Amino acid sequence: MAVLRIIVAPDPRLKAVCEPVSEVTEELAGLMKDMLETMYLAPGVGLSAPQVGVTKRLIVVDPARRDSEPQPLMMANPKLVSISQDTKTYEEGCLSFPDHYAEVVRPCKITVSYIDETNEQCEFEAEDLLATCIQHEMDHLDGVLFVDHLSALKRSIILRKLTKSKKRTAAAAE
Repeated sequence: MAVLRIIVAPDPRLKAVCEPVSEVTEELAGLMKDMLETMYLAPGVGLSAPQVGVTKRLIVVDPARRDSEPQPLMMANPKLVSISQDTKTYEEGCLSFPDHYAEVVRPCKITVSYIDETNEQCEFEAEDLLATCIQHEMDHLDGVLFVDHLSALKRSIILRKLTKSKKRTAAAAE
């Protein structure tokens, strides 16, 4: 397995719409395992392929607590089959937005269908944190970032801070 480099916003690659996967090959299953390893080391609870520079409809999530048994999910072509009318607000963060968090309102229960790492078609119901994680990562596949759910002012402040941070990092590396 390999640890992948996570793209930090602002970066146009994070706004790309990803291509569907025709089947989960051994290579794509390996990529999803690398994405999980990267996510765990970051540490995070979800990661999408575009965050590591791959424009395929792939996500991994594991909202299990750090002191609990891992419960990883690897998904290709995830699709929402249904969403609840009830919503819940969670403070979301993103590995592509280090140290930035904001409250986002999303449906609190979803049914999602996807192809797993063994190329099997699956469907299940998720709620609360797991539902939020899946929706957050699925947004990435369509070029939607969690800051896109915020007001223009909040989004602008976060993106300006990240731009300044990237410039400082680049200057320090020279």
